[in-house]
Amino acid sequence: MIQKLFPLDKNYILRQAQSILEDELVEIMVSELKKSYTLLYNPLGLVDNTYQQIIQTTEFPKERIKVIYEQLSGIYRFKFGSNQLEFLFDGRSHLDKYQEDWKAHFILWLRELGMHESYVKTMLRMTVLYDTENRAEFAENRCKSFVNEFFQLKIIKRKGELKLKIA
Repeated sequence: MIQKLFPLDKNYILRQAQSILEDELVEIMVSELKKSYTLLYNPLGLVDNTYQQIIQTTEFPKERIKVIYEQLSGIYRFKFGSNQLEFLFDGRSHLDKYQEDWKAHFILWLRELGMHESYVKTMLRMTVLYDTENRAEFAENRCKSFVNEFFQLKIIKRKGELKLKIA
């Protein structure tokens, strides 16, 4: 457990908000993915075997999609995080505000990412079209790479230290 030096640091509260919303937003990720697939590959909604499998599948391993969720969460904290809490005059707590802000921004990002075939294909392979662990692992790596490229981020690993950098 990491010792919090400043328990009311915005990033601690933001990370907590993202953690609380994880299960709900992972479900939204899958829902938005299905919508993106339909818009990109089946705008007429014609039902074939693949489309039916994508729309009807609800059970699949969620570990890989949670990795992408955590990656997007980290990118959000990197881009919008600071240690300064703002004054709230509407009676909400900072946790409530950050949950609301994160959810809205997350859905916006999902819709932007959903316009790209590479993202949609890799996410489908990891989720509703999951067939083997090897293919899912390959799709996860490709998806992480695409997300970093989409947000123009570079991950630098040195001596066990991980840094994000704008490319």
